Amino acid sequence: MPDYGHDLLFGTVLVPSAGDGDSAVALARTADRAGLDLVSVPDHPYQPGMLDAWAALAVIAASTSRVRVFPNVANLPLRPPSVLARTAASLDLLTGGRVELGLGAGAYWDSIAADGGPRRTPGEAVRATREAIEVIRALWTPGRQVRLDGKHYGLYGAASGPAPAHPMSLWVGAVGPRMLDLVGSAGDGWLPSVPHVPPARLGAGHRIVDEAAERAGRAPADVRRLYNLSPGPGGFPEGPPAAWPEQLARLALEHGTSAFLLPAHHPDLLRTFGEEVAPATRELVERARRGGGSTEPQARPAAPAPPARRPAESSGDGDRLGVRATPPPAERFSTERLWDESTRPVAPPAGPERRRDPAPARNLVAAHDSLRADLDRLREVAREVLAETLDPGAARSEIQKLSLRQNNWTLGAYCASYCRVTTLHHTREDQDLFPHLRRSEPGLAPVLDRLTEEHHAIQGVIDRLDRELVAFVRGEGGRDGLAAAVDLLTDVLLSHLAYEEAELIEPMARYGTGW
Repeated sequence: MPDYGHDLLFGTVLVPSAGDGDSAVALARTADRAGLDLVSVPDHPYQPGMLDAWAALAVIAASTSRVRVFPNVANLPLRPPSVLARTAASLDLLTGGRVELGLGAGAYWDSIAADGGPRRTPGEAVRATREAIEVIRALWTPGRQVRLDGKHYGLYGAASGPAPAHPMSLWVGAVGPRMLDLVGSAGDGWLPSVPHVPPARLGAGHRIVDEAAERAGRAPADVRRLYNLSPGPGGFPEGPPAAWPEQLARLALEHGTSAFLLPAHHPDLLRTFGEEVAPATRELVERARRGGGSTEPQARPAAPAPPARRPAESSGDGDRLGVRATPPPAERFSTERLWDESTRPVAPPAGPERRRDPAPARNLVAAHDSLRADLDRLREVAREVLAETLDPGAARSEIQKLSLRQNNWTLGAYCASYCRVTTLHHTREDQDLFPHLRRSEPGLAPVLDRLTEEHHAIQGVIDRLDRELVAFVRGEGGRDGLAAAVDLLTDVLLSHLAYEEAELIEPMARYGTGW
C-alpha cells in the first residue's frame, strides 16, 4: 500500500473513570506538554463506571492548550447525529478549532438496547452511519434549511449551524468491508484498533477504502489512516518504546498510517511517546520520503551555529560530535542576579585518548530542551493568570470568578509539576552524573562544583516561586512578586542550562553518564 504523504500525528486514548476523573485530565495535560497532537476518550454511555465522553473532552480541552481532542469513537446509536454535530461544532468553537469527530456505528448491542437505543443488524448499522454522516455534514454548513429523508436519521427543515471553527475531520471506526467502503466514499479517516485489525490485516482494509474513494471520485489520500495501538505481547508495537519508532515508521511508509493513538495510564509512558518515540518516528519517515530509504535511527542534526562565546564553547568539539550547546539567552527578564557569570570555571581541553559517543550529549540537550519548552509554557500560563487579575474593578459573574479560581489552580498545578521535574533533573545530575564525571576527569571538579552551587541557587528560586504562588492564589500577595519570581527563574535556569551544555557536552561524549 502507498504512503499517502500525510503529516504524522501522535496521540493517546485515555479512560475517564467515574471514580477518578482527575487522573485522565492530568494525563491529558502531560500529553499536551509532551508534544502529542491528539487526546481521545472512548464513548460508552452505557458504562456507569466511565464519565460521559463529551463532558470529559470539554474539561480536557479547557485544561490543555494545544492538543486536539475527539471521541474514540462516538457511539452513534446513543448519540443522535443532529445533537452530535452541534455538540462537536460548539466545542470546536469554544476551543479555537481543537476538536475532531470520531464516529462508530455501534457495538455491544445488548448494552445499547438496555439504555433505550436501537438494536441494529450490520447492514442497518452501515446505512445508519451513512445517513448520520450526511446529517452531520449538512448541519456543519450554516445558512441552510436542511431536508434529508433517511430510514434511521433525517432532517425536516432543520436550521443548520453552528459551523465548526475549522474544517473538522470525521474519522470512522470500521472493521467490515461495507463499513470500510463507507469510509472511503464519505469519511475523512479510517480509525481501526490493533485488537480488531492487526497490522497483517491493514493492507486488505486499505485496498477497500482506496477503491471506494476512487469510485466516489475522491483520491485515496483524502482519507487519513489512523491506528489505535495496543503494545505488549501479541499486540503492536512490540518490545520496549525504544523499538517502536522503526515499527511505526514502517507502518507509515508501507501502509500510509499517519496517526498513532497510544492507550496510557502512566505519565512517564506518555512523555516517552511524545518526547522520544514521536520525534524518532518522524525523523525516519521524513528521511525515507526524501529518498534516504533507511528506517534506522540517525543522530540528531546539529543545531544552528551559536554566536561567539567563551573559548571553551568555540572549541569545535560540539561540531565534531554533531551536537551543539544552546546559546545563552540574549534577553534577560529580571534585574536580580544570583551569580556572576564571568567567574564560571571552564572545562579543561579535551584530549584525543578516548572514542567519542555523541548519544549522552544529545540526551542532555534533549532533556534541557524539554525543560526550556515547559518553562515557556509556565511563563505563558502565568501571563494569562496575571492578565486576568489586572482588572479588579470589572464586574465578574460567579462563573467568571470560578473560572479565575480554576486558572489560578491550573497555574499552581503547572508550577508544581514543572518545579518538581526541574528539581528531579538536578538531583539526578548531582547524585549520579557529576560523581561519575568527577571520577573520570578530575580536572572537571571546578566546573562540577559550580554547577552544583547553581543547582542549589535555582532550588531557592523554585521555593520562592512556590511561596509567591501560594500567596497570590490566597490573595495575600501581589502580582509583582509572582511575576518577578517567574522572571528570575527564567533567567537563572536558561543561563545555567546553556553553561552546563557548553562545559559537559564533550566530557559526556568521552565518559558517558555512569548510569
